[in-house]
Amino acid sequence: MSIEEKVKQVESVFEKLDFEISQFQKVTALHCKFGCGKCCFKPDIEATTLEFLPFAYHLHQQNLAEAWLERLEANTSTLCVILDATQSGAGLCSQYKHRGLICRLFGFSARTNKYAQRELVTCQLIKTEQKQGFEEAETKIEQGLEVPIMSNYYMQLHAIDFELTREFYPINQAISKAIETVLQYYAYR
Repeated sequence: MSIEEKVKQVESVFEKLDFEISQFQKVTALHCKFGCGKCCFKPDIEATTLEFLPFAYHLHQQNLAEAWLERLEANTSTLCVILDATQSGAGLCSQYKHRGLICRLFGFSARTNKYAQRELVTCQLIKTEQKQGFEEAETKIEQGLEVPIMSNYYMQLHAIDFELTREFYPINQAISKAIETVLQYYAYR
């Protein structure tokens, strides 16, 4: 399968997820606080190579892949390089359209516990500042409200490319590996 086909398939998974999250948010009224981005400052975020393939492909199309790779190699921080703390607006992601799966899932998805029950995975701010809405959302989930399940989305990516989803890396390393994958693919074409 070509890089272009993989990118389209990943983007299709992301579009479906974004739609499901928007539907979940409509029903629950849960939302991120304007300009927050607190979850982005977590230093141990991990991702797979495949979830950043659309971003790497976009960079390649814009002739920015090598510059971003150099930027990543020079970076000593464990914080995501896409994060722009100086950005004003709804969030702090400078590449929101191309953010990874973990960035999309966190806050408005669920994991399945050992009792096969769905548990909402969200931040402390939503749990405390939107306490009533959070508790109501949990009750609705118990009663059958559809919520994106994290493992289902990782399995969808896994079905696209086993090798590029086999390992989780620190987020900047995952982005680097995605860029390297795209550059290597086009180096021989």
